Amino acid sequence: MEEFKRLSRDLVAHGAILDYYQDTIQIPNGNIAKWDFIKHNGAAAVVPVDEKGRIIMVRQFRNALDRYTLEIPAGGLKTPEEPTRDAAARELEEETGYRASHVELLISVRTTVAFCNEKIDIYLATGLVPGSQHLDEDEYVQVGAYTVEELTEKIYAGEIQDSKTVAAVLAYKDKWLAGRK
Repeated sequence: MEEFKRLSRDLVAHGAILDYYQDTIQIPNGNIAKWDFIKHNGAAAVVPVDEKGRIIMVRQFRNALDRYTLEIPAGGLKTPEEPTRDAAARELEEETGYRASHVELLISVRTTVAFCNEKIDIYLATGLVPGSQHLDEDEYVQVGAYTVEELTEKIYAGEIQDSKTVAAVLAYKDKWLAGRK
């Protein structure tokens, strides 16, 4: 396989949750290309399943889309070294108020491979114990419970487009529920 060679990576802007770089790459035919690169510390998400088999979801405003979205609870890692399982448990409690007695890895996704290195480890959480939300100052999150069938319909109707949520719901449906039926 022919190789691509990064000649430089220049920081263009440093943000609160990501850094934007411009890479200079020598492609296999010898030409030089400029590519954008977004560096992200990573994130964790969780599929919280209650005792009735419903998935606890969060509805929140997303500035990039200028609308509310329905998503699984998720958030960025505090540091790149933070264990994603810990981050998933933290986000579950912060956003929904629930804690889980059992948390296990469901699936890992790379959100935008063309220009970003973001990786999200998605966990399944069961044995939920209700508590209270601990939202950040700039968060406003509404919590609701949905069946897998309701969420699958919302995915295929285009109502849920968030990639981590789509991957998580369908992985849960395929990996966990299919084996029980």
